[in-house]
Amino acid sequence: MPLFGELFVSELIKKPVLDPKGDEVGRVKDLIVIRGEPLPRVSALILEEKKKRFCLEWENVGIFNKRIISSKIHAPKLKPYESIDDNLLIVRDVFDKQIVDANGAKIVRVNDVRLEGRDNNACLSGVDVGVRGILRRLGIERKSENIYRIFGKSFSHNIIRWSYIQPLEPRLSIISLAVPRQMLSALHPADIADIISDAPVDQGTALFKKLDPNVAAETLHELEPNIQKAIIDSLDKDYATEIVERMPPDEAADLLADLETERAKEILESIEKEEAEDIQELLAHEEDTAGGLMTNEFIACSPGLTVQEAIEKFKMDAHDIETVYYIYIVEDEKLTGVTTLKDMLLTSPSLPLSEITETKLKTVSPYTNQQVVAEIISKYNLLAIPVVNDDGGLLGIVTIDDIMDVLLPPSSRKRRRSV
Repeated sequence: MPLFGELFVSELIKKPVLDPKGDEVGRVKDLIVIRGEPLPRVSALILEEKKKRFCLEWENVGIFNKRIISSKIHAPKLKPYESIDDNLLIVRDVFDKQIVDANGAKIVRVNDVRLEGRDNNACLSGVDVGVRGILRRLGIERKSENIYRIFGKSFSHNIIRWSYIQPLEPRLSIISLAVPRQMLSALHPADIADIISDAPVDQGTALFKKLDPNVAAETLHELEPNIQKAIIDSLDKDYATEIVERMPPDEAADLLADLETERAKEILESIEKEEAEDIQELLAHEEDTAGGLMTNEFIACSPGLTVQEAIEKFKMDAHDIETVYYIYIVEDEKLTGVTTLKDMLLTSPSLPLSEITETKLKTVSPYTNQQVVAEIISKYNLLAIPVVNDDGGLLGIVTIDDIMDVLLPPSSRKRRRSV
């Protein structure tokens, strides 16, 4: 059965099919696809003639290319086509469906389907998600290409190979890439969040569940509260707890604040006691204050430690902390100074930390308005600022990345409330 080179389904739709005498038996309406190895293949053509539909089995197809399609049998031998839900149709079930393009970190739309000949079969080899596919379906691809050439430009092909696509099922609402978990998890969490946000909720949730748990925890914070809530509500308690436990306490507090009270309590009660207390402490602060912005994860050392001892402590503690800008010097639970890793590395290992401690500190209280916090950080070029109570005790720190949310507030600004 000759299939010359590659062709696209849009080039076949409405194309006449001729019988052995050259008479038209109908025009192509759709193509039925079945599973195949290594690629799905066309099992039959659906023809339409005078508003009636017929099924032309693949074994009865003669010539099959974009110039001519012929049938080995005459019209009287064609079987009427009866719609069956188990059938997968290219035009009905694949065209215009959304697909996750992990390479471009976005949701795209199937504009056309590419076929290629393999062992006398027409196999689905890829989907066209580019502009060419749209123009081809409109019948103006070649004309548009000629216009572009006048201006010295050309259309690029944007084909996603079928080998990257999940097994198909009838009546799909969305197609997703069968992307290896490692490949999806290798994307930046913000890019993954964009993909999930663009997908329908159920599909976005399915993609989220494919992520490595650590990446899932980072991604969740990048999502808008309504999407976060939908995802967490769809997870069982144990997995939801695992994700929350992997988040920094300030991000976990943001998340739990937007859940229903009972769901938040359920997760909090499942988290290790010490971590749950850290999160609960953050939830108690108003959202537009330093307490509402801060994280209670930081590295604190006693002034009596030597630089070498502090570096060893840093190596152990830093694994569990999201960002480390400064090392805070604390004595009798009160903040007395701050130093940096740079200062420690450039100093004699035997010196006590008190020798390299900056004691003229800029601090804020947990009740300081977030705008004031932002102004102080900006004025003194700080990467983080300590949050202390009335007795000088170190409660937490507000980092520059948290302040960026104040200076450039996203539409998904988190709202905190006590739980």
